[in-house]
Amino acid sequence: MWGGRFAEGPASVMREINASIPFDKRLWQQDVAASKAHVAMLGATGIVSAADAATISAGLDAVAADYAANGVAEDYALEDIHMQTEARLADKIGPVAGRLHTARSRNDQVATDFRLWVRAAIDQVDAALGAFQDALIARAAQHADAVMPGFTHLQSAQPVTLGHHLMAYYEMIARDRSRFADARVRGNQCPLGSAALAGTGFPINRAMTATALGFDAPTQNSLDGVSDRDFALDYLMAATQCSLHLSRLAEEFILWASQPFGFVSLSDQWSTGSSIMPQKRNPDAAELVRGHSGRIAGCMTALVMTMKGLPLAYSKDMQDDKPPVFEAHDLLALSIAAMTGMVDSATFRTDRMRAAAEAGFSTATDLADWLVREAGLPFREAHHVTGRAVKLAEERGLPLDQVPIADLQAIDSRIDVAVYKVLSVDASVASRTSLGGTAPARVRAAIADARLRREGEKA
Repeated sequence: MWGGRFAEGPASVMREINASIPFDKRLWQQDVAASKAHVAMLGATGIVSAADAATISAGLDAVAADYAANGVAEDYALEDIHMQTEARLADKIGPVAGRLHTARSRNDQVATDFRLWVRAAIDQVDAALGAFQDALIARAAQHADAVMPGFTHLQSAQPVTLGHHLMAYYEMIARDRSRFADARVRGNQCPLGSAALAGTGFPINRAMTATALGFDAPTQNSLDGVSDRDFALDYLMAATQCSLHLSRLAEEFILWASQPFGFVSLSDQWSTGSSIMPQKRNPDAAELVRGHSGRIAGCMTALVMTMKGLPLAYSKDMQDDKPPVFEAHDLLALSIAAMTGMVDSATFRTDRMRAAAEAGFSTATDLADWLVREAGLPFREAHHVTGRAVKLAEERGLPLDQVPIADLQAIDSRIDVAVYKVLSVDASVASRTSLGGTAPARVRAAIADARLRREGEKA
């Protein structure tokens, strides 16, 4: 490729470290598409003849058919997917293939191919996350009024509903999708035509290639066009945040599936057994999702560290931009699919959830609120009175709603029998009617709104 300048070939180790074909072969579809857009522009502008442009375009179709049928050979002498494609093209159409690289560099070529790949990856992730949201909505609708303990510090705090809990993850995933959508908008500019770093003297039409490839516009600075990897970092940042949300739900499933909780039974499809303990039912899929989040965050960190000190424009370090993105995408796709499957097929033990909610004095705040609302106590005083009531209930081994009225009145004479109307877990959740609250009516309204949004997205 550069034999005119170098008298000797590279050392064997140099050949290996310099080659990116083992991983960038994944870009073959994008490389062919961008090359076809480029040669069409070269023909339209008269930079190459119409006949040569047509020959090259047909040759690229033949190369793509070979790739689809037989894969991409890992020829280290050809270094990367770009030289691989050009070499195969030359095998098919002869020397005219050399005209394809007119007015472009591998620098703007790879920047374009990689943007196209990341854009497609975002679309794939968004579709998968939408399906995950559908699973969350469906299960939340089934359990809109199923009472469970809400936790802070993993201690029983206030009762909520399972539907409310699942819809919290719907909202997290909605934010993840918005981050991916933002990344797609920012990254949807075309570097093709930036050439090596300074642009080109050929009369190219960058708007034509940008439009042909579905970009919103060409990039506005050739130096930035070839050296920018913000689009890849944006993808990894969004993937990392999304994986954290998936990991949080995975962790909850792991806890809930344990015998002390017993809140959920994961289906056989998403569980494994033990080679020695026949009774075991391990939530391995959830554990792997939890583990994948660390690897995805590591991929993000790897590219951040690669890019942090690079001067303009292109440096060979940037060859290492693609492996972390590819790895993160594969792991994220697996994690989303696994969590969707687990949510779809899980059996929720709502009886165990209710018993746990009733056992943890989770309606204590309702007693304090009642004292404020009905007896006129300042909240801090009501908090103190309620704390004494909880201590008494704990000593007696009773839930709050079974402590005799005489004992409650001995703590504070302003308490009357009407307080029992707010001390059950059902009364507690039903009272949380504020916007975003856990009252079943609010949960059903949130589910209806989410369904409308999803229907609008699918239309």
